[in-house]
Amino acid sequence: MTKITLLTVGKLKEDFYRRAAAEYQKRLSRYCRLEIIEVADEKTPDGAGAAEEEAVRRKEGERLKKYIRDGAYVVTLEIEGKMLDSEEFARRLDRLAVQGKSHLIFIIGGSLGLSDEICRKSDFALSFSRMTFPHQLMRVILLEQIYRGYRILSGEPYHK
Repeated sequence: MTKITLLTVGKLKEDFYRRAAAEYQKRLSRYCRLEIIEVADEKTPDGAGAAEEEAVRRKEGERLKKYIRDGAYVVTLEIEGKMLDSEEFARRLDRLAVQGKSHLIFIIGGSLGLSDEICRKSDFALSFSRMTFPHQLMRVILLEQIYRGYRILSGEPYHK
């Protein structure tokens, strides 16, 4: 069974996000071993310039880096990444399993995105949209798409 790690900056603060994430965690337990690791987000000063924002991304990146395991397939969520539809995403999950990738790590950055160092560690940059989403909501969307992907691969009803 594939192990999937969601490596995220920040905690789910809103109860409705926590409930939604918990529901998808429960549903996914049939298909994969899911682990969610949260690292602390860095406070961004008001009116921060480019250098200060880069320092925030770098500090968050150092926290994330500790959890990136050798041999894992790393997927970063980036606005400029590749967009896939749900079937393409499901096929990618299947192809990775066939290739023997037994540990997938999906990384969701903080409000300023990911550091360059973390992006360089990525095996695949994934984008859900060119729009910006709150990183808490993105976690729920990602969990739902992973669940949808497994349902598609299993030929089970869910995907419309």
